[in-house]
Amino acid sequence: MMVDFALEAERRQGLDPKTSIHQACMIRFRPIMMTTMAALLGALPIAMGLGAGGEARQSLGITVVGGLIFSQLMTLYITPVFYVYLDRLNRRLTRGKKAAAR
Repeated sequence: MMVDFALEAERRQGLDPKTSIHQACMIRFRPIMMTTMAALLGALPIAMGLGAGGEARQSLGITVVGGLIFSQLMTLYITPVFYVYLDRLNRRLTRGKKAAAR
């Protein structure tokens, strides 16, 4: 969703990629955090091994919690960086094709 917001900001508002992805991160931060926290809080009882037979499901809960934390970090930090770098690569490749066509 952040990439979609950033692309829309580039097209409609004429922003550069860095500014557009920053704006998209600021807009989408709260919904991303709310979704992740809801899933994380739902998985915490399993990760803590609570309930009948909780010890058997505890490793699954720990894996789910770890995956949620990892995906959250990827979403908030790595996705914007990839977006900017891929845009730079696209601009370089596009310039190279235009120069070769002349």
